[in-house]
Amino acid sequence: MDGTHMQIGEVAARTELSLRTIRHYEETGLVVPSARSQGGFRLYTERDVERLMVIRRMKPLGFSLDEMRELLAATDALDTSAGLTGDERDALLETVRGFETRAAAKIEELRVQLSRAEDFAATLRSRLGDDGAGA
Repeated sequence: MDGTHMQIGEVAARTELSLRTIRHYEETGLVVPSARSQGGFRLYTERDVERLMVIRRMKPLGFSLDEMRELLAATDALDTSAGLTGDERDALLETVRGFETRAAAKIEELRVQLSRAEDFAATLRSRLGDDGAGA
């Protein structure tokens, strides 16, 4: 290999995704290896890794595979924006903006949940600190 391509194991290590998960994303069309080796091994580029990282970041926020696909299609189109009209570009940017707004809302929800979980853990710690014996 010339260093511009990585095998799936290296991609898995870099993205902290399992081989199975990466293959699943390939099967669903979210990411497609950029090439295959002569032996048939999947080969990925840095761009493929970036795409997997977007997917990995969307998943804990509760975005569906279809939503991931929609965002990736919009960003792909923006990245190759040659030939886009101003209106098409604006529509794609609005799509990305919508995802950013939804991500920010989901992050706020997670902050509230985290705060509640921390409060709960503090309550438990204080109970254990009283005498450690419980009721």
